[in-house]
Amino acid sequence: MKSFPDSIGQALGEGVLQQALAAAQQRWGARLVAAYALGSLAHGGFSAHVSDVDVGFVLSDPLAEGDAQTVAALAAQVKATRMPLAERLSVFWGSPATLAGAAEGGRFPPVDRLDLVESGRLLAGRDIRPKVMAPSAREMVLAAAAQALRSLSVPEVFEQLRNPASLVAAGVRPLTKRILFPVRFLFTARTGRIGRNDAAVEFFVREESGPAASLALKGFEWRYEPPSPGDPAVLECVQSGLLPLYRLFVEDYGARLRALGEAELAQAFADWRSRLSQVLSSSCRA
Repeated sequence: MKSFPDSIGQALGEGVLQQALAAAQQRWGARLVAAYALGSLAHGGFSAHVSDVDVGFVLSDPLAEGDAQTVAALAAQVKATRMPLAERLSVFWGSPATLAGAAEGGRFPPVDRLDLVESGRLLAGRDIRPKVMAPSAREMVLAAAAQALRSLSVPEVFEQLRNPASLVAAGVRPLTKRILFPVRFLFTARTGRIGRNDAAVEFFVREESGPAASLALKGFEWRYEPPSPGDPAVLECVQSGLLPLYRLFVEDYGARLRALGEAELAQAFADWRSRLSQVLSSSCRA
């Protein structure tokens, strides 16, 4: 499965990257060891409709106490320019030691660290990727589980599962993220690889069938050609596929977490599954 080309969106994203790089060079000077494009601007598949603009900064060791505040100020500075897609900027940061696993600090979750190793595109400085410690499959699964609990097992998402029309009306960005995040997390768990949208959806529809698979395909297409909120076919697709997709994801991860001996996380997923069953029961009664 191939992504749709979005040359205009790519150019806009590159402009935000350059703005962020200039701000980083101004703030850190010689402490900025390297800067990288990450995510879909590095490995392909960028969409101006939905994609984040991911950048990674590597600072000299040791990290300073005020680095986190500097990162926050840098991101705010770029977003304040109001240039197209500036509000999508997502900054990852660390040092050679933290990326090598020899020290703690910064912000480079396992999947983004692996993305840096595999696809990071050097924007400035010297390439430190050969010294970055790639995450284990276990780290990837645990990080995905924690992220899913933070972003998908929340009241807003349960309300959208009960009332998919509210999700469709929210716009293409939240819609596609709600659909494709579980697909990408499943891909990571089953392959140990980064859940890039194209590869994850292709894998998912090979492994699964029914409404969940149909929704995954549509979610991928909607990244590049946003659906009309008033199209009844869009709502029907989301209504039929979203809850089965979430139940599949939650059951899969719950079993994996139990097998890994992660009792607390496994219980959180068991509770999540129970809440999904309540959503299903209320939908059937309606």
